[in-house]
Amino acid sequence: MNVDALDQALQVLKSRKDTWASLPVARKAEYAQGVIDGYVRVARRQVEAANRAKGIPPDSPFAGEEWAHPCLTVRTLRLLRDSLRQIAKFGRPLIPRRWLRTRPGGQLAARVFPLSLPDGLLYQGFRGEIWMQRDVTEENLGKNMAGFYRQTNPVGKVALVLGAGNVAAIGPTDLAHKLFVEGQVCLFKHNPVNEYLAPFIEEAFDELIRDGFVRTATGGTEVGEYLCQHPEVDEIHLTGSDRTYEAIVFGAGDDGRERKRNNRPRLSKRVTCELGNVTPVIVVPGPWSAADVAFHAENIATQIINNSGFNCLSARVLVVHKDWPQREALLDAIRAVLGRTPQRPAYYPGVKKLYDEVLAANPDAQPVGPCRSGVIPYTLIRGLDPADRGNPCFASECFMPVLAETRLAGGDAAEFLSHAVHFANETLWGTLCANLIVHPATARALGSQLEDAIAELRYGTVAINQWAAMGYIWGSTGWGASPGHVPADIQSGIGTVHNTFLFDKPEKSVVSGPFRVWPKPAWFVTNSRMGSIFARATELEANPSLLKALCLGVTALRG
Repeated sequence: MNVDALDQALQVLKSRKDTWASLPVARKAEYAQGVIDGYVRVARRQVEAANRAKGIPPDSPFAGEEWAHPCLTVRTLRLLRDSLRQIAKFGRPLIPRRWLRTRPGGQLAARVFPLSLPDGLLYQGFRGEIWMQRDVTEENLGKNMAGFYRQTNPVGKVALVLGAGNVAAIGPTDLAHKLFVEGQVCLFKHNPVNEYLAPFIEEAFDELIRDGFVRTATGGTEVGEYLCQHPEVDEIHLTGSDRTYEAIVFGAGDDGRERKRNNRPRLSKRVTCELGNVTPVIVVPGPWSAADVAFHAENIATQIINNSGFNCLSARVLVVHKDWPQREALLDAIRAVLGRTPQRPAYYPGVKKLYDEVLAANPDAQPVGPCRSGVIPYTLIRGLDPADRGNPCFASECFMPVLAETRLAGGDAAEFLSHAVHFANETLWGTLCANLIVHPATARALGSQLEDAIAELRYGTVAINQWAAMGYIWGSTGWGASPGHVPADIQSGIGTVHNTFLFDKPEKSVVSGPFRVWPKPAWFVTNSRMGSIFARATELEANPSLLKALCLGVTALRG
């Protein structure tokens, strides 16, 4: 560990933090544009490097998956740039009044997707909203946006951003949030698992590094510990596990556990974080056709397979009605998709030990495909007892391609949904995101009870019919845990990233899509043109146009 280099980096940031805080907003928008241009330059090289690191050959059906990350990074930065330009002109991002609605009980909801004609063309029938905390109204919304930029004399701060090891987009979008939403200069520490991303992040953020507003560091736990404790670090943002958070905030070993029990953090600094989730997929019983079953088998299997299940938003627990006639057909169809999909290298450290622990607790688990060195097979665990609260599939994030299924009772769809919401809230660990799949006829029968269930789910993002990952990749929807966690019970974390409209008090994001989508969604693991679609989408997001959207639509039709 080069202590002198770390100290020097922090001294540079300290000397520049007030300059960044008071920098004209229009100039910050120019820096955001510079990062966009940088990511367009590095995108292909980054994708190739990530595939090599994850053991994915160029001819693999998974080779296009990594293209989603420069795409969503560029989109998030472009939306931030646009908001900064509006703040420079109008004092806050502009949101049309027609995009606002007040829910029963007075809660304000803002529609934040689609934002443009290309959005609407490429995501027909999709919608994204942010539901605000209860003291935000249509009348005072402007006073609850872009809080940093409403300050007369903002105070500069140095933020330490601890990068995630799994997904290439997390680090740069977390970094962008601290820079452009919270107005802080940043030391970004790369995660050892994906340090191969360092040259691409540093090239894309080159102008900010050159001007002393960003610095980067590599290294392991000892570097992170040194930086977290450093007096020149004012705030910390982490994407990772709750165990890492607890080690930072309370310390390791017996002393750390004692501090946590007594709620005595060893750090007084503000720490924001996103720490994973046991993500439920709640399937509301309804009159599904064979085609419906086939579509959602691909939808759910994608959520298991993507990135080998090393995602905080991967499907973890399938919640179904115990007497739904199509329950077994859906499970068999999911298994069939998994069986047709090649196995993937288990690149994330420690996953084999965790997988063995899950198998020991669930001896009836059904691996799909052989168990072999360097691979965690896609695995289904059927009929898990919903009362078994201590089962690792419920009580902790099983960071791997494993899906547990559990069955609940209910006299009708409404009663089942009520039970499922209670189960998700009270039994499953975490509050990051949840998925609901509900047939249109069932949704009509439920009426307002469906939105009531969405409101009752204590999650930062709730997705209807499509993967909650939409709430991450759109950028305009916020991403983070349900508000209200405290250090001693951190669950999925504190704070929100993305949120490119800069709402100060979001409660949750609600994303929805059609029950079935044609053509096949680009993110489905069964889409043969995933890479081509996301590569074109990256170009579109950097500089949107209707012509680019139409060309992308043609590519999507071939998937």
